[in-house]
Amino acid sequence: MNKTTYFRDLGKMDYKEAWDFQEKLFREIIDLKLANRAVEKEVNPTPNYLLFVEHPHVYTLGKNGSENNLLINHLQLQNHEATFHKTDRGGDITYHGPGQIVGYPILDLDNFFPDIHKYVAYLEEAVIQTIAEFGLKGERLKGASGVWLDADIPGKARKICAIGIRTSRWVTMHGFAFNVNTDLKYFEFINPCGFNDKKATSMQKELNRQMDMQEIKSMLKTKLGNLFEMKFIAG
Repeated sequence: MNKTTYFRDLGKMDYKEAWDFQEKLFREIIDLKLANRAVEKEVNPTPNYLLFVEHPHVYTLGKNGSENNLLINHLQLQNHEATFHKTDRGGDITYHGPGQIVGYPILDLDNFFPDIHKYVAYLEEAVIQTIAEFGLKGERLKGASGVWLDADIPGKARKICAIGIRTSRWVTMHGFAFNVNTDLKYFEFINPCGFNDKKATSMQKELNRQMDMQEIKSMLKTKLGNLFEMKFIAG
């Protein structure tokens, strides 16, 4: 099992450009798996990738989501300098924008563990451990992926990290959106993840201060590496 993982911080990148890049890596891994299977042995180990990126203002809708959860029209989207994309990930609608760490793990889970529930739990756990370093208690909400604060308190549950993934032949793409210094007003224009009774939050809002994005990225990368037992190399 090859746990070596190429890490790349893409900086600020258009959503569709990053999606196309993910798709390229995703397809290359699947093609390599199929080639290995054809000769009935692992001739070439499959690689793994972890991408961090920040997107310009964009709303993305999962394949099973409802466009009715976008509460503004396309002209209003333009007025807020935002775009909208239907995607092939799971989950409903969410927002990406500056001040948010979007993580795209493109992993061959056969290199780690072929278990989607465990995979999602590890993504959640990395964020939970990261915000715990700052005194925030991240939790899981039954029936909803992601990381929440005050998950079981009616009227107070708020989401700090959304998760939506796609898998094929145990290869993953898409991932998580972790609100660090995110402008939360953009969540007012959607029912986040399909919920109309729950709010989004950020580290900045909860701690009442601007966070150091590089510090949070470094910490989050370390947590993910420890959980998945990854060996990172520059990619």
